[in-house]
Amino acid sequence: MGQLLLQVGHFNQTEELYNELLEIASDESDIAHIYLHIGLSKWQQDKYQEAVAFYEKELAIIRRTLPQDDPTLAHTYANISAVYNNMGDCTKAIEFYEKSNKIYEISLPTNHPDLAALYNNISEVVYEIGYYSKALCYLENAMTIWRKSLPSTHDNIKTTMNSKDRVRKNL
Repeated sequence: MGQLLLQVGHFNQTEELYNELLEIASDESDIAHIYLHIGLSKWQQDKYQEAVAFYEKELAIIRRTLPQDDPTLAHTYANISAVYNNMGDCTKAIEFYEKSNKIYEISLPTNHPDLAALYNNISEVVYEIGYYSKALCYLENAMTIWRKSLPSTHDNIKTTMNSKDRVRKNL
């Protein structure tokens, strides 16, 4: 229900629901999941500082309760990275993307789509700060995965090809 409210942009109702769930939640995993969704709601409202605060609450729980190489931890790091990127803080975004990348590379198969998506996201941040060669490398890694796992006409392949062209123009 909360995810549906979030998708249709009913942020106040989303947050009311999740706050009610927080009051009755007793399992740390459930509480972390609720913090994740409140963070998503704040992010979609461009309330970036609040989004990071909720992601950090989620992060504190999952660091205590999950193995340090669990993909859930990597996903949370990636969410925090994306928010910092939206805030224009590329240094923080890269810091958290690198944490996410380390976990994904250990815990996921080398052709996993989440890894490709992460490479794509990292490439955008390093491109923004002028590390074009590094951006191209991440895009090539993403493309390798996309080509193995998606049809050649898929939007992710087209987008990555366009990004590679944009980066090459700056080399």
